[in-house]
Amino acid sequence: MATRTDAPTRREQILKEAARLFAERGFHGVGVDEIGAAVGISGPGLYRHFAGKDAMLAELLVGISEQLLTGGKLRVAESGGSPEALLDSLIEGHIDFALDDRPLITLHDRELDRLRDTDRKLVRQLQRQYVELWVTVVREIHPALAEPSARSAVHSVFGLLNSTPHLGRPGSLPGRAGTAELLHRMARGAFAAAGEPGAPEAS
Repeated sequence: MATRTDAPTRREQILKEAARLFAERGFHGVGVDEIGAAVGISGPGLYRHFAGKDAMLAELLVGISEQLLTGGKLRVAESGGSPEALLDSLIEGHIDFALDDRPLITLHDRELDRLRDTDRKLVRQLQRQYVELWVTVVREIHPALAEPSARSAVHSVFGLLNSTPHLGRPGSLPGRAGTAELLHRMARGAFAAAGEPGAPEAS
């Protein structure tokens, strides 16, 4: 979810706590009353903001997919035409998401199939567009890399960056800046390896 400098709205507070609780205990392991208690309102009071838990889950997963795509397009627009700088910017933006919104990664992995077909298809559509932003940039830097291989490389880097829920608790990591630097270096290394002459091509 996007980083804000102003106070979060009540809807945003609800979504943040719902994401945390769903990630910790699973969608079916959390009740509306518990989400309400986490933000200081009654469970029934949540229905003034959301129709139910399904609506919260859909807004979380569709919302983050929209934010990643919108953020990626903005970085492309502001890149000044340098593919190398743009790739660094895209990596930085995804690392911010991976470090700051780890519960959403867990939710996507575990609960995506619980969405209605229309919402799940929308998430997939947004994700494909986000991937293609990266593919275009990677192929500008490594023009000899075939499109299927570039796409495989992007998905592989996403797997690397989205591993943050498995890195341990925040206090066990080498600080946010150190973790971000490490992830960035590994992502660039993965793309460089994929673009090396003689690297196997995806079929």
